[in-house]
Amino acid sequence: MVFFRNMFQARQDEVELGCQHTIKSHGGKLARSHKHDWLILILLAGIEIVLNIINPFYRYVGQDMMTDLRYPMKENTVPVWSVPVYAVLLPILIFVLYYLRRKDVYDLHHSILGLLFAVLITGVLTDSIKNAVGRPRPNFFWRCFPDGRDEYDRWGNVVCHGKASEIKEGHKSFPSGHTSWSFAGLGFLALYLAGKIKCFDGRGHVAKLCIILFPILAACLVGISRVDDYWHHWQDVFAGGLLGLVVATFCYLQFFPPPYHTEGWGPYAYFRALEETRSIPVQPSNGVSMQGIYRQQSTVENDTVDQNLDSSFDAMESGRR
Repeated sequence: MVFFRNMFQARQDEVELGCQHTIKSHGGKLARSHKHDWLILILLAGIEIVLNIINPFYRYVGQDMMTDLRYPMKENTVPVWSVPVYAVLLPILIFVLYYLRRKDVYDLHHSILGLLFAVLITGVLTDSIKNAVGRPRPNFFWRCFPDGRDEYDRWGNVVCHGKASEIKEGHKSFPSGHTSWSFAGLGFLALYLAGKIKCFDGRGHVAKLCIILFPILAACLVGISRVDDYWHHWQDVFAGGLLGLVVATFCYLQFFPPPYHTEGWGPYAYFRALEETRSIPVQPSNGVSMQGIYRQQSTVENDTVDQNLDSSFDAMESGRR
């Protein structure tokens, strides 16, 4: 146990001394190595714009279905413009603050890249399903017949005379975009915080668990507001939340170890960069070289082994006496 504890401590010392990877020193190289990822992000943003322009599938809506679609038209409790603010800009602000403290450009770059992938992939999936399903919203009646006078064709389908834009939005109920984006952005943030504060280190600090539950709670409240505003059915909110959280988890694990991992506080790229320093002398600000650290680690390991051998020999000698 002493052997492994000393190895872990040496690893921690190595991490602390080798973390000076700044935007100035490594940012350009890191961005160039991920240029294709940034191009894919631009492509996803373009697809998302197109999906919001095209018309959804106008599903058949009969008179007997209007009982569940007569809820009143209400304003959004959570405005559309606010979703990118709390689901994208707020997490990025936290990433930047952590960078200012840690000076780890790998963490900053990969957290921003992973977050953007999470919300854009979620957005593309959400709006693709919305357009394909064409489920009417709970307030569809008043979108279709703003004057309250309903009209149907010979097949019993609605003949809407409301605004075209409101009718178009009225066929985009499943799944909830507000909810999926909220769980994608805030879910990614919750995983990020869980890794940084070592929430699952086995020490039983419930206060850490409460910290990472705040973003999830906020996303849940956004989803509840969509039902309260009669813009979505509960199934839309449930599916949107599940979709966003699953995508956020996959995108996070693409760049970071699981939060319960020993090294879950840092991105994979950071530890790969540390491995590369094993063959290159690095002189940190405090004057201790990485080679010195490895020599010190080897010395600690050898001393530990010698101590264990001496203890074994003493035990054998005592037995003979």
